[in-house]
Amino acid sequence: MNPEKLAKLQAAQSSVRIGGKGTPRRKVKKVHKSAGSDDKKLQSAIKKLNVQQIQQIEEVNMFKNDGTVLHFKAPKVSTSFQANTFIINGLGESKELTELVPGILNQLGSDSLANLRKLAESYQMAQSQEGGVTGTADDDDDVPELVEL
Repeated sequence: MNPEKLAKLQAAQSSVRIGGKGTPRRKVKKVHKSAGSDDKKLQSAIKKLNVQQIQQIEEVNMFKNDGTVLHFKAPKVSTSFQANTFIINGLGESKELTELVPGILNQLGSDSLANLRKLAESYQMAQSQEGGVTGTADDDDDVPELVEL
């Protein structure tokens, strides 16, 4: 028998043997997932808080300091009034404030309105700078006056 092949088989045999000499070999190497245990720990912690689910919430928006919004569409919202805790379950998307502006104006506070003004001013400045570079394209958009014959 080839000595290289024999060494390879002995190395493979040692990796699948559970105990010492004379014990059966393991058929399948099982891989355990730790994500399920984290979810179970989270659910048990939530259960300890004695939360109550809030019905009929269509969307949740969390405003960040950098001007973006964490937007949840049709989330599951639970609360524990004793612990002053809200739990939001759902798929969250990070969006720009300008994408959500028409629908969220009534949700904005005074500080968010100030941020919205700053964002609008910076957007206008960016548009004016782009317009200064391509000034000839704006002249073509003007409608000519009508001439009677």
